[in-house]
Amino acid sequence: MSVSLAKGQKISLEKPGGGQLSLVRMGLGWKAAERKGFFAKLLAAGREIDLDASAVLFAQGRPVDVVFFQHLNSNDGSVRHSGDNLVGGAGDATDDESITVDLTAVSAEVDQIVFTVNSFTGQTFQEVEAAFCRLVDETTGVELARYTLTAGGPYTAQVMAKVQRTATGWQMTAIGQPASGRTFQDLMPELVKHL
Repeated sequence: MSVSLAKGQKISLEKPGGGQLSLVRMGLGWKAAERKGFFAKLLAAGREIDLDASAVLFAQGRPVDVVFFQHLNSNDGSVRHSGDNLVGGAGDATDDESITVDLTAVSAEVDQIVFTVNSFTGQTFQEVEAAFCRLVDETTGVELARYTLTAGGPYTAQVMAKVQRTATGWQMTAIGQPASGRTFQDLMPELVKHL
């Protein structure tokens, strides 16, 4: 059963029957918000929204690798991006972009992986509907947790969530912090606040 995460809520990445998860997928889904009014529709015709999912890998507070649309695999091969979706989807429950993490293969120096979403084309979250991120047990296909991106404000980015290595295994924290920036590089000052 999936858990709907609130900002700052933490969940353990332990299997319900015991043991640690080994392969998880962070999915991102969205669609462009329906424009209101005749002129808004004319002016916005053909304008798509390109949200980008990224994962920044940290070791003791410093970034050591990143996975995003221009670097689809981490250097150790443990984190993989599905590829760039330039327009979003239908706003249903399917992932438009995803990042898969093999927790058993993450380099030993990496203690946190922070997931972000950015509006590369510069539209704010006021222009996005049905945006979410979710964590899925990739081995079974079971959704473990879902975080609704409800910023709805004049922001172009969001620090979504992180997975953190603990003494007992991996743990996920929903962050949900609105921010501004077109790329993960623009978010680095905000990311370090959540380590």
